[in-house]
Amino acid sequence: MIKTGMFGAALVLFAAFSATAEAKLYKWVDDKGTTHFGETIPPEYANKDRVQYNDKGNVIKKNVPANEAATGKKPVEDQAVIEQRRKDSALLNTYSNEKEIDLALGRNLQQVEARISSIHMLQKSAQESLGSYQKEAEQMKAAGKKIPASLQSDIADAEKKIVQLKQDLIQAENKAAAVKASFAADKARYLELTGDKKK
Repeated sequence: MIKTGMFGAALVLFAAFSATAEAKLYKWVDDKGTTHFGETIPPEYANKDRVQYNDKGNVIKKNVPANEAATGKKPVEDQAVIEQRRKDSALLNTYSNEKEIDLALGRNLQQVEARISSIHMLQKSAQESLGSYQKEAEQMKAAGKKIPASLQSDIADAEKKIVQLKQDLIQAENKAAAVKASFAADKARYLELTGDKKK
């Protein structure tokens, strides 16, 4: 086994042997991360990533670990790089300048903000209805009358609607925040890719 620092000498010796035998020199990395060179590979590293060289030191064969070859999966880092390049390309093809990003943000926010405004109006109406039902129930109670089931149902429905509207409002506000964050990230990345700086 020949260690990394002796690779040059290994190639010289290898070249001498290659005159009478088929050229085979391998490089592999052990479990500790140390790179080794040799004419044979230890059995425990036979199925791991390795490189074979010819007598001139040129790479003639690379072995991909069996699990990667079987699944066809690339390292996570490679996939992340490819995905980032795809996003960057789409970003540059979608916008010509940063103002277009701001305009797109405005268009996407319009629908969400309209939804928020609608929820506020519905909340006001539901609160007024609940107040009216509760007042009616209090008056009947004060007069010693039994509160009818229909009025009790109206009060329960109004309270339930108010709770649901609060949840809807939270979702809509979160959506607006997500849209703003997404476009802010796109704008920052666009400026980074194009080299433009906001003055």
